Amino acid sequence: MVYLGKTRQGALVEFVESVQPPIPRDKKWVLIVSTMDGCPVGCKMCDAGGYYKRRLSKEEILAQILYLIRSRYEDEVPVEKFKIQFARVGEPALNDEVLKVLDELPQIIDAPGLMPSISTVAPIGRNGWFERLIEIKEKHYRGKFQLQFSIHSTDEKQRDEIIPVKKWSFREISEYGEKFVTTEDRKITLNFALAKENIADARVIMNFFNPEKFLIKITPVNPTYRSIENGLNSDVTGEGLVLEHREFVDKLRESGYDVIISVGELEENKIGSNCGQYVQRHLNAQKKLEEAYTFVKEE
Repeated sequence: MVYLGKTRQGALVEFVESVQPPIPRDKKWVLIVSTMDGCPVGCKMCDAGGYYKRRLSKEEILAQILYLIRSRYEDEVPVEKFKIQFARVGEPALNDEVLKVLDELPQIIDAPGLMPSISTVAPIGRNGWFERLIEIKEKHYRGKFQLQFSIHSTDEKQRDEIIPVKKWSFREISEYGEKFVTTEDRKITLNFALAKENIADARVIMNFFNPEKFLIKITPVNPTYRSIENGLNSDVTGEGLVLEHREFVDKLRESGYDVIISVGELEENKIGSNCGQYVQRHLNAQKKLEEAYTFVKEE
């Protein structure tokens, strides 16, 4: 379910709650919240780019989380794996308020299964933010924190085209990961929303990233207005098959990397809850996509 909510400060924000059939909610429940009103990054496959107003406050981010929790639970969230992803709209590493939310969440909600998740493009100039993230992870979430870097291409020039902001190099991401991941922690995810047009060379990954500290997640390029405008064709089928980049996957697995092919419920595309989708872009579009957002009804 995708929610549109207006905060007291006047921002119209999107946030999501999700279950993963056939797993019941008390076993796994995922919330996906926005950290900005719009996004300044403008990735080639993401409908949320294109306008940016401001960073959301700590209160505005918490309001999304607490609204969803209070709609289903009272004092305790009795969910075995309760995942909160800061990944709907906005680049979380550009907002200091995200760190405040992460630091205060364990005192605000009673959720033994809480597992925060940050997905970032690793913008430059935010070293202090990332160092503080390690401190908060060590304080509250050791072994229960998921960090993901959006990569999409192993070619630096193409990566800059897909993610058009200044960002860390592969070496900088690798060096940070060596500090972030301790013996108890989950591996850092390197995410490829893999289009047939993307360059994916296993040798680059092997050259920079330690398979003991990093895993690879490959996802489809979801049907968004931006991906279609930019001519991106998903290399991952709805059945989880990788087509053009099969050798990339095989070489990584042979070299000891965990490689996850992650394909969500196809119904999510119709809901507009998948990564890169943005319901407000759909509502404002004159020519509607036929393969996505079909469950969205404007009243």
